[in-house]
Amino acid sequence: MPTPPYVPQIRRYTDWLAQHHGLRFDDYHGLWQWSVTDLPAFWTSIEEYFGLHFGCNEENVLFQNTMPGTQWFVGGRANYTRQVFRHVAPAHAAGMPALIARNEKGRHTELGWPELRRQVAALALHLKAQGVRPGDRVAAYLPNIPETAVAFLAVVGIGAVWSVCAPDMGTHAVLDRFRQIEPVALIACDGVTYGRRDIDRLGVVAELRAALPTVRHVLLHTNLADAPDEKARALAQAAPCAHLEAVVARDDAETAAFEPEDLPFDHPLWIVYSSGTTGLPKPIVHGHGGTVLVGLALKSLHNDVGCSYDPNSWGERYHWYSSTGWVMWNAQISGLLNGTTCVIYDGNPGGAKDAPDWTTLWRFAAETGVTFFGAGAAFYANCLKAGVDLSRCGDLSRVRALGSTGSPLSEDAQRWGSAQFAAIASGEAQKDIWWCNISGGTDFAGAFIGGHRELPQTPGRMQCRLLGCAVQAWNERGEPVIDEVGELVCTQPIPSMPLYFVGDADNRRLIGSYFDAYPPGHGRRPGGGDLGPEAGAVWRHGDWLRVLPDGSCVIYGRSDATINRHGLRMGTSEIYSAVEALPEVLDSMVVDLEYLGRESWMPLFVVLREGLTLDEALRQRLNAAIRQALSPRFVPDAIYQVAEIPRTLSGKKQELPIKKLLLGQPIDKVINREAMANPGSLDWYVRLARERGVAPGFSSRP
Repeated sequence: MPTPPYVPQIRRYTDWLAQHHGLRFDDYHGLWQWSVTDLPAFWTSIEEYFGLHFGCNEENVLFQNTMPGTQWFVGGRANYTRQVFRHVAPAHAAGMPALIARNEKGRHTELGWPELRRQVAALALHLKAQGVRPGDRVAAYLPNIPETAVAFLAVVGIGAVWSVCAPDMGTHAVLDRFRQIEPVALIACDGVTYGRRDIDRLGVVAELRAALPTVRHVLLHTNLADAPDEKARALAQAAPCAHLEAVVARDDAETAAFEPEDLPFDHPLWIVYSSGTTGLPKPIVHGHGGTVLVGLALKSLHNDVGCSYDPNSWGERYHWYSSTGWVMWNAQISGLLNGTTCVIYDGNPGGAKDAPDWTTLWRFAAETGVTFFGAGAAFYANCLKAGVDLSRCGDLSRVRALGSTGSPLSEDAQRWGSAQFAAIASGEAQKDIWWCNISGGTDFAGAFIGGHRELPQTPGRMQCRLLGCAVQAWNERGEPVIDEVGELVCTQPIPSMPLYFVGDADNRRLIGSYFDAYPPGHGRRPGGGDLGPEAGAVWRHGDWLRVLPDGSCVIYGRSDATINRHGLRMGTSEIYSAVEALPEVLDSMVVDLEYLGRESWMPLFVVLREGLTLDEALRQRLNAAIRQALSPRFVPDAIYQVAEIPRTLSGKKQELPIKKLLLGQPIDKVINREAMANPGSLDWYVRLARERGVAPGFSSRP
């Protein structure tokens, strides 16, 4: 029997709108306009389409349309875990696993849907027996493994609030986060394997327990230990605590009868954190209902990720490489919301530092039958630089979509991936791989801009503004502009925007983070007309955005890291595209130092291929590349060869902290070393600041 032709998820939704609601649109722009001007109708359609049944009166779908403080589906009920459990029977009947996982050591795990449900129920009942109640906070110090997904679903299934930090984070960085939320329980592991090294974390676990007096119960997962005597040693060092493997082994009538709690729509789900480059990280709280609603709309309609047991979805296997310290872990796990098999990898995607191997994830994807392959933009850039040949990575013929986020994806990296898949194509339908490039944030656990399976693709661009996201680019006068670079703003609320920050009783930090730039009364509605004070404030995201006439979009990096030279404004990503196109350059960073109106001083930092030295000839080539690609105005004042570019745990370049350091601010005031992927890289920049006469109390030399 022939396989039915594939119908993209977004077309299935628009067909459903026409059939059930008589809504028809000439093009995507018309659909988007409706979605951001009739918010109650659009979000109710998402609820209905995915069969969520929140049980809210129609007039309460959008009870208060004012940012911040919007109230959605007032009186409605929801539970993230309950939505996942809906798929246990049909996905299992179709023979699809819930989770497929592997780590660097080759340990391979497949977890079926009934087994996922049983383990979640067992752990949930254990937590309830320890006195964990709805609203209590549970902290986790776990890597990207199936046990973490089980723990998350168990915690939120009983109405407790989840928060996780990756075990590659040190004690201080973790405590900066967990101390603010005062958890009652801690779920941790004995260590992780990364870069082909085992990293013991029992000492950190002990420090966390000692520094978190609110913790009443500890669960330990022996992620490194395999032999019984090793497990005993791990338990002895971390005692008294319960052993996670023993807890989830429970299988009785009570676990079979377990059902997730029925919670208010806006009941707290999880706490995620800002990057925390200065001060304490912001503990951002999202709710059950809003996260489920937005997660399904993003994953299904825009990422085109279908249900595993749906014969029209190609047996979806969804992979997005992430650590638990990045919100893309949350996005990966959200595949379970619509019954998709999530394929997860724990470890270094580039192999060991002394033996890099950027084929690791590709070989993993080939062996596990991944259909949607996602990673940070830096991953694809590294594959391009390393000369990865995908034809040697196994059978990747099932991969039909590539996802990218974290930073702007360069045109060269996208063309590289497209050419690789064209070369290994086994049929006509596979020749044009679809790129689903998205841009959003931890802040609202979603995306503003992303993909559309049926819209044209242009390397370096994202295809569209997402449904329900009233995104605009604003100029310096607060006016929406097309085909110009402006501030990315969102003029209407989205259900997954933060409920609040922990410890922010007057919402001062929340308002200061997103809403103080454009207070009530600024801007115009997507469909025309002034917003007016009654509409509340406007969300300013902190990115530079250009909306093209065809509706596609380009992100130019953070607006606070943009270069303004001689009146011409340029995103740092454009400089990186020019510089990193040179084969000698592996990585780069640029900062523009302006101080009290003095003429700016703009240094460029480059990481070169092994064995190369920055000489005058290469300096001239770098300057020429910038001059030709951008403008002579953006030729740097100095170029330095460095060993590493400072990056956050999620891989973002630390432009703003280095800028502040070189302007004279103390290093401990501008950056949290333990929130970095490579804190040792800072020493070189501190020495540069001293050599330039920059220290606390000094101003920066032009």
